[in-house]
Amino acid sequence: MVPDHGHTRAEISARIGHPQGRGVLRDAVYGAIDGTVTTFAIVAGVTGAGLSPYIIVVLGLANVLADGFSMAAANYSGVKAERDNIARIRKIEERHIRDYPEGEWLEVREILSRKGLKGQVLGQATDAITQDRNNWIALMLEGEYGLGGVDPRPLRSAATTFLSFLVAGMIPLLPFMLGLTDAFAVSAWVTMAAFFAIGALKSFWSLSPWWRSAIETSLIGGVAAAIAFGVGTMFHI
Repeated sequence: MVPDHGHTRAEISARIGHPQGRGVLRDAVYGAIDGTVTTFAIVAGVTGAGLSPYIIVVLGLANVLADGFSMAAANYSGVKAERDNIARIRKIEERHIRDYPEGEWLEVREILSRKGLKGQVLGQATDAITQDRNNWIALMLEGEYGLGGVDPRPLRSAATTFLSFLVAGMIPLLPFMLGLTDAFAVSAWVTMAAFFAIGALKSFWSLSPWWRSAIETSLIGGVAAAIAFGVGTMFHI
């Protein structure tokens, strides 16, 4: 079996010294699924109401652009708040280390003891870490607050959310924009295929079989579409 990453001394140093963080997977999946679901919900609802394909395209494009930007802005604000909170806690720890060094030293010792260190080794490790203020604060952020060592990236998260929403959200609209016959049926099939593909791709980063992830995502999208279509038929013109 090919290892997930290398284990030479140089590879380990480079990987641990420059961690990748959480990446963009969550933002991409979040944007793609929501973009497909909300856009097809509009398509299904407007079709169920018996309105023209032109209205479907207009409302769909408005949703893709406006809702996509709204989601990206909300994700940006949320991730930025997370980053600001980390900065706030870091300032608190800096002040505590300055004003209460003995108490903070004991906190480091307690954190390390819970990781299995004991006796003389525990004292030596505590002394070694508290010699460097950056390492000291980093350990406190992880051990006391459960925060990782990689700061979130608001702009990257927002851009990923918007782009994935835009690309996936256009899929249900394409049959109407191309003027295909039975555009709604084609839209339904390609949308379900998109749900299936998103779920299958998502399985590469999970322990679930690809087919289970694909079916789960397809069911979520299908339920949302069925609800929208049902509501639309209640107002059929």
